[in-house]
Amino acid sequence: MWKSIVRRTLIMIPQLLVLSLLIFIMAKQMPGDPFTGMITPETDPARIDELREIAGLNDPWYEQYARWMINAVQGDFGKSYTYKMKVSSLIGERALNTFWLSLVSVILLYAIAIPLGILAGRYQDTLVDKAVVLYSFVVYAIPTFVLSLIFLFLFGYKLHWFPTVGSVDIKYDAGTFGYIWSKLYHMLLPAITYAVLATTGVIQYLRSEVIDSKSQDYVRTARSKGIPIKKVYSRHIFRNSLLPIAAFLGFTITGLLGGSIFIETIFGYPGMGQLFISSIASRDYSVITALVMLFGFLTLLGSLLSDIIMSIVDPRIRIE
Repeated sequence: MWKSIVRRTLIMIPQLLVLSLLIFIMAKQMPGDPFTGMITPETDPARIDELREIAGLNDPWYEQYARWMINAVQGDFGKSYTYKMKVSSLIGERALNTFWLSLVSVILLYAIAIPLGILAGRYQDTLVDKAVVLYSFVVYAIPTFVLSLIFLFLFGYKLHWFPTVGSVDIKYDAGTFGYIWSKLYHMLLPAITYAVLATTGVIQYLRSEVIDSKSQDYVRTARSKGIPIKKVYSRHIFRNSLLPIAAFLGFTITGLLGGSIFIETIFGYPGMGQLFISSIASRDYSVITALVMLFGFLTLLGSLLSDIIMSIVDPRIRIE
């Protein structure tokens, strides 16, 4: 198993190199540059050209790419022209917010989806099943930004249950109980929204697995031996049905860590998703390339993590 993990990790290196090249080339094809936004009727064109020369933007693209990769390997993704700070430090601050938002979202996602999926599968074609399926179809049909705006208006502005912007109240000192509670309180509404949107796939998949497991030979054998139906479900059907969900856990975690662009932007939550949108608007290419590279790395990491989790929860499966 460990040899397979090492081999998969080594395969990620050329994948990341190809990904970095594609990201860099596509970023260069975008119109304008970080200094375009500085141009006004009073701006001296010579000064803009001087800044571009100092930043190395006039060098051939392959020299710029080689310089960027060498620095990136050392953890230096350049400097943000918009925020006037190192990209690594900027992303580090936002990544922490996105991490906690993702953690709460994962907990809420499975707390909602697993019971509903199991109930729908166990009570197939009953009113309970039809209600869960209807919920899944309705949520799946609603666009992300529409549901986010509905939740924001209803629970934020109308009922005043949750804050509508930010990640913490500035009146609390870091590390205090009030600070921790404020962080959790601010991320609850975007996390609930994110979890509700993500439940549809898990519910439908788990429902199908439960229905399929009920018709398996080992279930009929257990029932023929007189084992109570509750034990059949708890010891056989539920356990086997949850295995595929465990396999997707890696993709779920890393996908949420990548940040939800719509969720963070609509709720004004200062995470990586919101940073990505603002960087595109300001043509901050250093931040854009670093974030897309990070999202790509997280996707590859999620694939590896899912295989590892699956091999742990199911001894019959091993990474080959």
